[in-house]
Amino acid sequence: MKECIIAQNAPAAIGPYSHAVAMEGIVFVSGQLGVNPDNGALAQGVCAQARQALANLQAVLEAAGASMADVVKTTVFVKNMADFAAVNEIYAAHFPGDFPARSCVQVAALPMDALVEIEAVAFKSADETVSF
Repeated sequence: MKECIIAQNAPAAIGPYSHAVAMEGIVFVSGQLGVNPDNGALAQGVCAQARQALANLQAVLEAAGASMADVVKTTVFVKNMADFAAVNEIYAAHFPGDFPARSCVQVAALPMDALVEIEAVAFKSADETVSF
């Protein structure tokens, strides 16, 4: 049975979607922008947005009983591929141990005219699964 996850420490969804959906130990996290959950403002600059997007991703994972260490796949969307190296540096600092599989694509536009958005899939083994 699927469980919709709403994280109290992440910005509210800006559309008809859940922060994440969990099912049988798999957590599918919706794309996270660099939006401050306290005031709804988009951080300024790609580095600040990447840091905040990853903090929001972590908050959603925690609400689902998971962590960054449980992430097996991410997709990073950037508005400008010239920001790839800067986003990579920030991204690398947020994942302990082995890195998850990842795709990074340049897109024409993101919601709120953001510069970066990050989504993830996490897996928790049966002995780590908690009820949502």
